[in-house]
Amino acid sequence: MAPRGVATPDVRERLFAAAERIVERDGPGALTSRAVTTEAGCAKGLLHAHFAGFDGFVTELCLDRFAKTATKARALSGIAGHGTVERNLNTVALTLFDSGGLALSGLAMTRPAATLGIRDALEKGAPGFTAIEEAIADYLEAERELGRVARTVDPPSVALAVVGTAHHLLMTGRPGTPDPRPLVIRLIAALVNAPTS
Repeated sequence: MAPRGVATPDVRERLFAAAERIVERDGPGALTSRAVTTEAGCAKGLLHAHFAGFDGFVTELCLDRFAKTATKARALSGIAGHGTVERNLNTVALTLFDSGGLALSGLAMTRPAATLGIRDALEKGAPGFTAIEEAIADYLEAERELGRVARTVDPPSVALAVVGTAHHLLMTGRPGTPDPRPLVIRLIAALVNAPTS
């Protein structure tokens, strides 16, 4: 454990990673500020020194993970023409389910203050599902121009279907239920391999 008064490098990511490990291992009910700081190996008050309480921590954790997925989605256009379209889309869509995504979504939904904080941040422009959807649509348009996606495929509709399905699965899934990733993989395959007629 870091001694008191000594700066903890990259404290936000350290606490976020600790929270994800707890949720993955013990479920969202085990996630408390004390559990997070213990798992992270840092002082008990560190979480409250960096976040507006535990709801603020949950809010920032969810927003951080949305932003990382949006960054990965924006990078898709740079790889148009490389790899397979399915694999490229899977890489982004499945990121939403990594690191306890289902449990974290459930946790946020059970904490009204966190839910409001997330909604407020998204309305003010924080990257979320809309940013991911737009990036996927831009990528599919680039692939369509390269002839790797059929002209009959409508990029905005496919992006909405992929992101909307992921959102639905995150909001309705629970830890311990069947892994939603195979369903997302099948959906992407069906959408990008639509008949050309």
